[in-house]
Amino acid sequence: MIKHNELITSDDGSHTLISEQFGVSYHSTHGALQESITVFLAAGLHYARHNFLSEIKVLEMGFGTGLNALLTLMEAEKYRRVVRYSTLEAYPITEIQADTLNYIDILNSPQHAEHFKTMHAAKSDQRVELTKYFSFNKHLTKIEDFHPVGKYNLVYYDAFAPTTQPELWDDAMMKRIYDLLEDQAVFVSYCAKGSFKRALKAAGFILEPLPGPPGKREMTRAIKKVVRSID
Repeated sequence: MIKHNELITSDDGSHTLISEQFGVSYHSTHGALQESITVFLAAGLHYARHNFLSEIKVLEMGFGTGLNALLTLMEAEKYRRVVRYSTLEAYPITEIQADTLNYIDILNSPQHAEHFKTMHAAKSDQRVELTKYFSFNKHLTKIEDFHPVGKYNLVYYDAFAPTTQPELWDDAMMKRIYDLLEDQAVFVSYCAKGSFKRALKAAGFILEPLPGPPGKREMTRAIKKVVRSID
């Protein structure tokens, strides 16, 4: 059954959707675009760009409106860094809904309009080379059923909040994410709830609390640092 999500304009002029299924917004109503830039680009992608010499392998939890993927494609082109982007989405929006979003206009990026359409139209588990620097693979599945090939060095954790989907934020899930990552990988999320941060620590992550986007005092960055014993 197709869910008809409500389109709203956030405080910075960018669109977001209210999920009919879960009753919450896909992005911050204080500024959808600003939230993505602060949490996922500034704290995540730019950190990876400065710290990893090889290609950046992104795992996104929650493709949603596609805003994070679009911004990451634009950054990959700007800095000429190869990004292999994999995203999980169990409840995809329709292509018609995606066409109503104003991201291409607000970013003044008409050259990426077809890329944005392609990401929303992409079939599950089929990698698409969108540009020289950005490839995209959308997995239409729950994370519990996801079996990746290889590991990642950057995670965008953009699932709906713990009050909505608590099973995506507990100890077992954070350990599962930890095991999907390379050493020194970075994990970023808008969430800074105490139980979530404790779950990250229990999994083995080193936490780096950061100032949040508009409307949030704090967000979370975590690093996978494997401690190796010296024989």
